[in-house]
Amino acid sequence: MKKTLLATLLLASLPLAVQAEDNDVNTRPDVYYMTIEEVADSLKLLPPPPAMDSIAFLNDKAQYDKGKQLRNTPRGELAYNDAHLSGDGVPQAFSEAFGTPITEKDTPELYKLLRNFREDAGELSTRAAKQHYMRIRPFAFFSEHTCRPDDEATLSKNGSYPSGHTAIGWASALVLAEINPARQQQIFERGFEMGQSRVICGYHWQSDVDAARVVASGVVATLHSKPAFIAQLEKAKAEFKALQQR
Repeated sequence: MKKTLLATLLLASLPLAVQAEDNDVNTRPDVYYMTIEEVADSLKLLPPPPAMDSIAFLNDKAQYDKGKQLRNTPRGELAYNDAHLSGDGVPQAFSEAFGTPITEKDTPELYKLLRNFREDAGELSTRAAKQHYMRIRPFAFFSEHTCRPDDEATLSKNGSYPSGHTAIGWASALVLAEINPARQQQIFERGFEMGQSRVICGYHWQSDVDAARVVASGVVATLHSKPAFIAQLEKAKAEFKALQQR
């Protein structure tokens, strides 16, 4: 049964995979800082996802069960909100940890920075491994609902390993901590929480989340070699410094 479902998901994903090949700085400079060739190959970088008869997969299942128990709690509500990363989702998620609201109106350079490298971190960095393994997501594996069922139809056609949302969250934490090192503890904790939210909601296995933090770290390192990213980063740093001096 699970093999049949996995095959169905793989077939459903093929048009999206083909279309995704055109999504990089060559075709969308307004969205990406890097081309797919410039991003560390997640397929080569990461080990395969845990086999179903492995101890690591037992931990994946245990963390899934633990996460379900948290859904009707304040932590579960945070996990629900963390599922929203489009639009102003990322700036909003980090504003409290960063210590000042990150908005398009009040901090336009910070806001633009977070918006601009989001897809480098979340899509480009995870693409190769996602498309190769097309790992079934926990909610589909167990035929259960997530904490936010409205996302299930889309996510069921997209590979689980590694987690794109987690990669965005962890990459954002690394960059924001560079801008505001005095708040690095709060920022790192918030970035870590965003990954664990994916487990709580049932969107991802724990091993998907752990792997995503590895590729996100690689993306941030490579972004620091890109002039366009550095230019926007410096603008964000200057903007933040000016805010601190008010």
